[in-house]
Amino acid sequence: MDNADYLDVALRLANADLADLPALRAALHDEPWWADRATDADLTALRPVAAALRAAFDAAAERDPDAVLARVNALLADHPPRPRLSGHGGGGAPNWHVHVASPDAPPATEVAAAASWGLAQAIVRHGLDRWGRCPCGNHFLDASTNRAKRFCSTRCANRANVAAFRARNRG
Repeated sequence: MDNADYLDVALRLANADLADLPALRAALHDEPWWADRATDADLTALRPVAAALRAAFDAAAERDPDAVLARVNALLADHPPRPRLSGHGGGGAPNWHVHVASPDAPPATEVAAAASWGLAQAIVRHGLDRWGRCPCGNHFLDASTNRAKRFCSTRCANRANVAAFRARNRG
């Protein structure tokens, strides 16, 4: 994984409705190493992490540097990355990559560290000008070249555009 993947984990965790274990596994669907091993204990441990991520994303969307600094540093202090070089994988040459926690750690430990690290690295790379909150409530990073993104997904953009079209054409 790289830092962009870790940011994606942070966004998916912050935007997820962690009502139950299947919801957590759905949020972690791109990382079967975590999703397949997740337990109710991981769900319980990750709920406050998701809340802290939402608060940090809100501060970024509001362009509040002091709040971003405090919230992201609190996440990093509570869930510090502990990098480990890994070379496991299919036969032949090792598949070299870095885990942000021991491979033996519970999924919640690595997910929390990855999300915290991903958010911190994205703030460093993108500053505060590209963060937003969709009308649906989800957070997003605007990576468009013209900085015009207003929605978390094409689905939300289409929904808003259809609603606006219908409102204009009501007789």
